[in-house]
Amino acid sequence: MPQDRSRSANRLLSSLPETEYRRLEPYIIPVNLPLGMGFYEPNEIIETVYFPKKALISLVSTLKNGATAEVGLIGGTGAVCLPGFLGSGYSKNRAVVQVADGALKISAKILKREFELGGTLQKLLLQYTETRLDQISQLAVCNAHHTIEERLARWLLTVQDLIQSDELPLTQEYIADMLGVQRSGVTIAAGILQRAGLINYSRGRIKIKERKNLEMAACECYKLFHDHFYRE
Repeated sequence: MPQDRSRSANRLLSSLPETEYRRLEPYIIPVNLPLGMGFYEPNEIIETVYFPKKALISLVSTLKNGATAEVGLIGGTGAVCLPGFLGSGYSKNRAVVQVADGALKISAKILKREFELGGTLQKLLLQYTETRLDQISQLAVCNAHHTIEERLARWLLTVQDLIQSDELPLTQEYIADMLGVQRSGVTIAAGILQRAGLINYSRGRIKIKERKNLEMAACECYKLFHDHFYRE
């Protein structure tokens, strides 16, 4: 069925038993997520939960002085706006589309109703939430102890995993905002990786050329992130 093919692009939905998915199916709506689309600002009530396909969404924290840093990266392995049914119902960070593609959306109230029935959906979403919390903890350690070059390699590999493409439509300015560093730092780090033949950067696009060697250049956090998100 077309909807089954559609849901298979999101790991959480594709892992649901057929009976549980069928209860949700009438309320699931396919949508396109354009580049730069903002889902929520901090402290806004969450009415909709999104399950991306190959779209990539960044959860961004912004300080009073305008400085930003990415605190979460969500693609086809997860869901956007978990507080809509897991907690207060209010967003904590800004959510913005980093790579455009499709997603499946559903009312937070309906998803919460299904979640409270228990079953596989509840188990999957709780496991995913635990993974997200682990990611946030590891990011704090990563940002404090690893070089920009190592963090950039880790971030590029994670993006590639989520969108399943060697071509990454990312500007250095945007990457700097997500890593919480100066653009000049990203320029230097990208130059090191490019001279090593690991990536190629041109006009707002990065191509990963030598993935295995890029993994060696990345900090240990990449393997931890990958193993957490892709564990069975």
